Amino acid sequence: MLTLGVVTALNVRSLPVIGDGTTYSAEFAEAAGLGEGNDVRIAGVEVGRVSDVRLRGGHVLVSFRVKGAWLGDATGAAIRLKTVLGQKYLALDPGGEGTLDPGRPIPRSRTTVPYDILTAFGELASTVDKIDTARLAKSFDTLSATLANTPQSVRAALTGLSRLSDTLASRDSRLAALLGNTRVVSRTLVDRDAAVRRLLEDGNRLLAELSNREAAITALLDGSRRLATELSGLIGESRLDPLLTQLDQLTSMLERNQDALAAGIRGLAPFVRLGTNVAGTGRFVDGYLCGLVLPSFGPLNEEGCHG
Repeated sequence: MLTLGVVTALNVRSLPVIGDGTTYSAEFAEAAGLGEGNDVRIAGVEVGRVSDVRLRGGHVLVSFRVKGAWLGDATGAAIRLKTVLGQKYLALDPGGEGTLDPGRPIPRSRTTVPYDILTAFGELASTVDKIDTARLAKSFDTLSATLANTPQSVRAALTGLSRLSDTLASRDSRLAALLGNTRVVSRTLVDRDAAVRRLLEDGNRLLAELSNREAAITALLDGSRRLATELSGLIGESRLDPLLTQLDQLTSMLERNQDALAAGIRGLAPFVRLGTNVAGTGRFVDGYLCGLVLPSFGPLNEEGCHG
């Protein structure tokens, strides 16, 4: 039982139910940047992972695991570009009437590899660096002098070639710097493939969120417009427009007479205070009115009201 447990643990990926699936292989003319752990897809759907990439004779043997998918005996395989930064994946095209034998690799006749633009740029930079631009310009000059007696159209073409070679020779250092920078940029993009891919995915999420919010704002504006239409109809039907006009006139008049109203309130304060004193002694009014009885009736207050 202990031996069986150890063997099971060492081969858990090969088990039919809980493992990673069945292991297949395919022969390619080159690896084309495909590596262990890359996706295996059928019609864009991930069905497994690449488990090994190694050189066998004059070709590359790629081993991969597939789970939950049927592969026919005429299945084709292709290495394709997953992102613009050079990441690859293995694409399978199931076909045939029988079942693909895991012990026999897919032959090179049914496999294809992509065109790697980053590798092409790197080889172009290396090739241009090795060109002797001065000797190339001299060769064009010699060719132009040798064919000097040719027709006018041929001489014009050769003159253009000579000028082109002179331009290349005079800007040799700039072209070398440009191609060198191109190599650096392409290498940086490949090294940071995951970060750039994550940035693009976050950008897609941001655009989706903005699109959702745009729909909500549009719905809010439509609701506000409908509410304004309903309120306009309500005001028209209930004849509130004259009332609102008069209310506006009243508020305007109060605003214009604000100082006069404030002065009236200040003048009313002493009157209210005296009235409170007169009526604050009980159930009766206690006050004194000076000059109520005329002097012709008798000397009631000889000292006067201010005595």
